[in-house]
Amino acid sequence: MAERIDVTGEWQRISMRYASVESISTVIWWLIAGVGATVPIWLVNDGDMPWWGWLPLIAAILLIVIGVTFSFLRTRTIGYLQRDDDLLVRRGMLFRRFVAVPYGRMQVVDITQGPIERMFGLKTLKFVTAAATSAVTIPGMPGDTAEQLRDHLVAVSESRRAGL
Repeated sequence: MAERIDVTGEWQRISMRYASVESISTVIWWLIAGVGATVPIWLVNDGDMPWWGWLPLIAAILLIVIGVTFSFLRTRTIGYLQRDDDLLVRRGMLFRRFVAVPYGRMQVVDITQGPIERMFGLKTLKFVTAAATSAVTIPGMPGDTAEQLRDHLVAVSESRRAGL
């Protein structure tokens, strides 16, 4: 019989402001795609837009509404739990993903901040381990929280590696 993993404890959620960051990104990219597909149709028809020429822009607006809605739902699913031996990260609405990152295996704990994240005072923590495909991120963390967690994880991971 498989051993049950202890996931009790207080899960830390990311800031709901991250949903706004994701929403702004969604709006920007789908508007670029919608306008980018609509303008050539308008230009080819010498400024006389056929009814079907608006379809790419209408589709982009529909995808914006869906994307913004899912941004808020998706943000609620992202969280992390500090356990004795590892950091457990969860995310996903339909397909849930739980990743345990052992403290002793962390090689790099990186903080990044894009321009939209900067406007909202958020940062993204990225953990890199020895495995090439094991980069795990926790987006949408308030700046002070991200820096405190990074410093804590670096200290704990160094002490765990010392025993290897």
